[in-house]
Amino acid sequence: MTTSEGLLELVVGPVAHGGHCVARHEGRVVFVRHALPGERVLAEVTEGGSRDRFWRADAVAVLTPSPDRVVPPCPFAGPGRCGGCDWQHAAPAAQRRLKADVVAEQLRRLAGIDVDVEVEAVPGPGVDAGTGLGWRTRVQLAVDDGGRAGFRRHRSHDVQVVDDCLIATDGVRALGLTHRRWPGAVAVEGVVPATGDDRLVVLTPSRPGRRPRLPDLPEGTSVAVATAPGTTERVRGRTWVTEQVGLPTGPRSFRVTGSGFWQVHPGAAAVLVEAVHEALRPRPGEHALDLYAGAGLFAAALAGAVGPDGAVLAVEGDARAVADARRNLHDLPQVVVRQGRVDARLGGAGRADVVVLDPPRTGARRQVVEAVAALRPRAVAYVACDPAALARDLAYFGSAGYRLAGLRALDLFPHTHHVECVAHLVPAT
Repeated sequence: MTTSEGLLELVVGPVAHGGHCVARHEGRVVFVRHALPGERVLAEVTEGGSRDRFWRADAVAVLTPSPDRVVPPCPFAGPGRCGGCDWQHAAPAAQRRLKADVVAEQLRRLAGIDVDVEVEAVPGPGVDAGTGLGWRTRVQLAVDDGGRAGFRRHRSHDVQVVDDCLIATDGVRALGLTHRRWPGAVAVEGVVPATGDDRLVVLTPSRPGRRPRLPDLPEGTSVAVATAPGTTERVRGRTWVTEQVGLPTGPRSFRVTGSGFWQVHPGAAAVLVEAVHEALRPRPGEHALDLYAGAGLFAAALAGAVGPDGAVLAVEGDARAVADARRNLHDLPQVVVRQGRVDARLGGAGRADVVVLDPPRTGARRQVVEAVAALRPRAVAYVACDPAALARDLAYFGSAGYRLAGLRALDLFPHTHHVECVAHLVPAT
């Protein structure tokens, strides 16, 4: 049904990957944001025309609400506003069920794997488990032409100016990035680890070679400028922060430069190490691979498990991350860090008893999966931030003689559609 105002009256169906649900209008699929399964809503079409196979729409009025619906805690969540969060209108437990349904559906459809999925809530310093707020230790904001900070609207380059971000940690919010002007910048990122006193602001200038003007910042805040992809220039203080993680062998510090990759949830690093260790159970004297190694988190944990008689090869393509990893792992002689594309470096890997794969959102892809399987490790731990990419790669592993032996799904990104998975793979025979 279409109302006189041009809105669609829809009965909302199941959740789909990407932060929306599926509905149908006169036989056409409509992907609806800001809705929940089972609801009856009025939706405004945001993308699509008469010749398109599907439309995108926002639920602008809820006629029959789901019992899982709540009032979004953030005033900037909702149709046409901030695109950073997808599920603020759902209770946290319901969000986890929705994410579990997405993971299970992607595995079933793309990999032919039927598995029960439960998404675990993850505790962490300062995280409010009841509300799912206060977890993001790194926040990157876009800057509009007036120098005001905010977030991109969904599927748009337009900036929604905000005065706060409730999913950020108290430390990040205390930087006051949304209350300051950033002339000459197109982006500003705040980084405040959950432990320690480090605070870093990274600016991306609107023009290469031009340094943005700095507003006043809290005392002790370091400032850097991203002068090029992977390159950070010091303005004051340090260009890096220290992240502290409790490993099976004890606490360890990791240096992470600028906007370099590190899990943003305060509890993420520890629970991922736990999940990987649980899957691989590395033994003294074994040889391990850490692929897409970043700053060296998993390599450090593997080194402690395989001991001085074992060996760990860490492979990472980003030069800045490699520099951090070499510094972070310099006291572990059993670890070798190599820079380069994973597919190019795997050819000389030699023996591999256990393997960690932690690829970017696009996944490892067929060539890397087949190269890993050709090494015949006894166990693989695949850390994935995108369930569709994970499912595709698990299908490749299946064709290469490996099967899924276990899966943990972790809610490291409450209120968004993102979910982290750790898949445990073993030889099929």
